[in-house]
Amino acid sequence: METSEDLSQAIPAPVRTTAGDGPCGRGRDAALIGRDPLLVAHTSRRLAHRPEAVGHARRIAQSVLDAWGIDDDAAHSVLLVVSELVTNAVEHAQPPLALHLYRENTGLRVWVGLTDGGPSARAGAWTSSCAHDEHGRGLTIIEALAAAHGADSHAGGTTHWARLPVVQGAR
Repeated sequence: METSEDLSQAIPAPVRTTAGDGPCGRGRDAALIGRDPLLVAHTSRRLAHRPEAVGHARRIAQSVLDAWGIDDDAAHSVLLVVSELVTNAVEHAQPPLALHLYRENTGLRVWVGLTDGGPSARAGAWTSSCAHDEHGRGLTIIEALAAAHGADSHAGGTTHWARLPVVQGAR
């Protein structure tokens, strides 16, 4: 796991929030998470900017959720959101990519973030090769599962995020 100092370099300070609130509350820099007593665990991992990143991100998230003792139903929702965020970044954004997971002590929630290098000028290979009705459901899925979601723009790109309620229990 990265320290809060490593994390502050991995996530540039957000400029604005487009929906909901960020990991530490509206308008607060994600780099403060490591210092926030309401947050008890976090991890950030860089991902390759290619389709295989989706599976890699799911394996990382599953391992972290297992370590945190998150129940299977909640873990499934978090993994689905991770998949959607990474897929969208690979298809519609520039590198680099980084996955961020935070477990909040208060309210038992997990904050999932995916930082990318900002919008790409071209659609990814999958998006441009499929019919219109075969894609475009990611945001709807995230809206259905998350208590809040949004995107923070910053000098290095964009962090798309979602906050999900979770239950800790026997796995």
